[in-house]
Amino acid sequence: MDKTIGVLIVETDAGTPGMATSNDLKPSTIMSAEEEAQNFFVDRLSENVLIFDGDGYLITANEEAKQLYKKLGYQDEIIGLFYDNLTLDYYTFDYIKFRAERSSSNWFFDVETHYLQYYFTIKYSWIKNKQRLVVIIQDTTEVKKREEELVLKAVAIREIHHRVKNNLQSIVSLLKIQERRAQSDETKKVLHDSISRIMTIASTHELLSKQVDSYTSLKQTLTTVIHNFHHMFGNFRDIEIFMHVDDSIYVTTDQVVTISLIVNELLQNIFDHAYLPNQSGKVQIIGKIVDSKIYIEVSDDGCGFDTKTVKADSLGLLIINGYVKDKLKGKLNIESGKSGTKVYFRFQKSNDVVV
Repeated sequence: MDKTIGVLIVETDAGTPGMATSNDLKPSTIMSAEEEAQNFFVDRLSENVLIFDGDGYLITANEEAKQLYKKLGYQDEIIGLFYDNLTLDYYTFDYIKFRAERSSSNWFFDVETHYLQYYFTIKYSWIKNKQRLVVIIQDTTEVKKREEELVLKAVAIREIHHRVKNNLQSIVSLLKIQERRAQSDETKKVLHDSISRIMTIASTHELLSKQVDSYTSLKQTLTTVIHNFHHMFGNFRDIEIFMHVDDSIYVTTDQVVTISLIVNELLQNIFDHAYLPNQSGKVQIIGKIVDSKIYIEVSDDGCGFDTKTVKADSLGLLIINGYVKDKLKGKLNIESGKSGTKVYFRFQKSNDVVV
């Protein structure tokens, strides 16, 4: 049997195009290793990460990002898609690249966007020397929903305070009619005192209806009480009220109503008992922090009284004692003599107040 053996020998220059050498293969091998390490790292990130090449095509996406786009309605593979087909904030790739190339170094910017029923914070990073666009997408939908719920809750609470104030003012109007029709001076006095207390509560609800937070300034609270008191006792022009309250003290919604009633009651007692008709005087209201507790003092330079003989069952004293001890869980002290009376109480700051 004849055998034919053919040998083809081709000689070519090492630089001839189309022929692979070990030097030609090395860079691609290195790039594959880099991409493999890159994908390994990206896949372990908890955020949604997308990496686009210099032409705007998606080359890497971690599992989190793929699941996100499936949730948004992308059923097919997203790798290889152009940026403009994946954008969630309506920026185009040409616009991003234009802005990035005007920068002399790596370029970054963040944006918040709303897509369908979702909210996102998107962080862009243009890696200049690699010609890569890295996009990190944070799903902030739950945070935004909670914020919206808090806003709606705050609006509802303010509306409740406003309606309570209106209802209380309606009650005051009825009591004023009853006061004018009353024949007995004692009845008139009881009704007038009741109107003062209800107006104090109404004024605090008006104050709270304008608040965004669940706490308010003690100074603003006491200013409201004094304003309301001047309105109720406008004929006492010769008695001046001075206030010295630390601006940094804040109290909760519950404490606002309680403090207002206590201070209103103390002022009412001063105007009823501390001075003779047409007598001038000075009343001091102090609010400060003492030993990490809120300290409130109401004092006058009136005639004073014997604290041992004062009626313990008087309505005013019962209200003051009860509210300080039961509502504020605080301590009440009364000091009185010929130079006047000083009543002060202290209570623990609430942990709910964060300013």
